Amino acid sequence: MSRGPAVGLFVLLFASYAYFYQAGGWNQNSRFSLVRAITNEHSLRIDPFQASTGDKAYFEGHFYSDKAPGVSLMAAPVVFFARPILRAAGGDPESYGGIAFLSWLATVMTSGFMTALAAVVLYRVCVTLGVSESGALFGAMTYGLASPIWPLATLFLGHAVSAACLVIAFAAAVWIQPRERTTARLHDTYWVVDERQRDIQLGLLVGVGGGWATVCEFPAAVPAAIIAAFAAVQARKLGQPRAAYVIASVVTGAVACAAALMIYQYVCFGSPFHVAYTSEAGFEAMQQGFFGVRTPDAGRLRAVLFGQYRGLLFIAPAFALAPIGFAIAFARAPQARAPMTVAALVAAYYVLLNASYTYWEGGWSYGPRHLSPAIPFLACGLAWLWAQPSRAIRGMLATLTVIGFALAFLAVSTMAQPPAQYQRPIAELLWPAFRDGDLSLNTQRFTDGGSNGGALRAHRIPKAAWNVGMKLGLEAHASLVPLAIIWLACGFWIIAAQSRVHDR
Repeated sequence: MSRGPAVGLFVLLFASYAYFYQAGGWNQNSRFSLVRAITNEHSLRIDPFQASTGDKAYFEGHFYSDKAPGVSLMAAPVVFFARPILRAAGGDPESYGGIAFLSWLATVMTSGFMTALAAVVLYRVCVTLGVSESGALFGAMTYGLASPIWPLATLFLGHAVSAACLVIAFAAAVWIQPRERTTARLHDTYWVVDERQRDIQLGLLVGVGGGWATVCEFPAAVPAAIIAAFAAVQARKLGQPRAAYVIASVVTGAVACAAALMIYQYVCFGSPFHVAYTSEAGFEAMQQGFFGVRTPDAGRLRAVLFGQYRGLLFIAPAFALAPIGFAIAFARAPQARAPMTVAALVAAYYVLLNASYTYWEGGWSYGPRHLSPAIPFLACGLAWLWAQPSRAIRGMLATLTVIGFALAFLAVSTMAQPPAQYQRPIAELLWPAFRDGDLSLNTQRFTDGGSNGGALRAHRIPKAAWNVGMKLGLEAHASLVPLAIIWLACGFWIIAAQSRVHDR
């Protein structure tokens, strides 16, 4: 497989995510307060910063972030090393501008980087399963730019990172399979050592990918277990000695992530099993069922799939056709049946989870963020569907994907987290703002405890969000022109790289 399309895809997506700074909100402020506590106070208590968020836990007289700590722990080293560099350049890490820069950098190097990486991994694993290069590229692009994942990749939240980690774990499990020994052996033990190392590396990716997905968002524990079980089934094909290495590596990676979470919880709450949500300050419904999760509700299921408020298929309609792609894979590609079954199970889990959750709407959100980790797995079905030699199918898929891309573009350009009071956020806020060139609307900083979502377009409070074009002095729609130029360059790069692949 040529690396050209994959590199072009990564650059295109990473630039699309890094181009936008969405500023603050309760969820991201809670996570970044933990980053600031670690880097500034050398503590896990967010007491000095707790006023910036309502998403917090209160335990024995101190405040803590109520979020799973994975994304904050990933960002802490980035911010730790960036602070002295910023100070040496004449900036103040504790000024509003300094905090804005550090929070943008933290977002780019977690949500942005991991999502772009996961799209490349998704592209490569689809090819492994038998999808054409163009089909795999289409699935990865739809995941990365024509779904709610694009807005999430520009926010300092856990959902995009958790989804990316699950994709990496899934791909590693798929790649656990016998290989043809096409390279001449230098001696009898050459391939033994080579295969053993590969087994260990893939096993660790499965364990760490699934484990860290859970450390970033606790609900990922179930799909992580599904993927780990699939990896164990795959390992059985390798024979007992190699299977043992794979399974031991999966367990090692998962245990390491679990240990990191337990140490964090022990330091914060005195018990490795004390989840922050247990000490939630407010949001009493979190105490119902299992941390707010009960049985699926048909009304919520309709809302998270079809509703104008948070419906996935309303804002990303191409994914309505994903089941057809799964059916094609099951019927025509025996080697893909097991992996696609796993993908379908993970996707179904997240859809039902969102329909079971008390706070199913996700507060300020573009689409149903709690089911967002299902999106890359649904994109596998779209990859198979695009790979079919039918102009009618591709035309319909392309049309629906363009709609999803356009709507996601509206969100990242204006408000990646439409306030909860907008029942039809696209019609009532995103499109009118974009039409008027009123971009990057968010006024809440990472130091602010709230924002008046109903007054975003009144501009009584200065905007906190921005895009790179604005930083270059461009205004309104003109501020998006540099991104369009990047897209054109990357598009030519990907097309040329694919042409070289087909010419071989």
